[in-house]
Amino acid sequence: MTIPREGGLLAWQFRDYAERHQDKLNLWLHLYSVPVFIAGLAAAFANLLELRWFGVAVSLGFVLVAVAMQALGHRRETRPAPPIEGPLDGLRQIVAEQFVTFPRFVLSGGWMRNVTRRARHH
Repeated sequence: MTIPREGGLLAWQFRDYAERHQDKLNLWLHLYSVPVFIAGLAAAFANLLELRWFGVAVSLGFVLVAVAMQALGHRRETRPAPPIEGPLDGLRQIVAEQFVTFPRFVLSGGWMRNVTRRARHH
């Protein structure tokens, strides 16, 4: 199943972001892992500029751990994450979520609304 991608990557990714991020553990995992991803990627670039290969490797390890934590969190959601249509699309989605969509979700109050809401009873 392909989701509608009207409006560009950032628009469609944010459109139903709150619905796809309901699980409280997933919300907390994102709150901690997104900054780890951003710092790890920044450190990897800084280490690369200095040609510190061990530092690049360690920094990218933090990036991978952050992505793995989020993948585990996403698996807890009742509504799955949008499908990835190839490696480049996956990279675009991950980077957009880390640098734009999740920070926007937090700053808009969406994270707080979802983490403090009462559990839905079916």
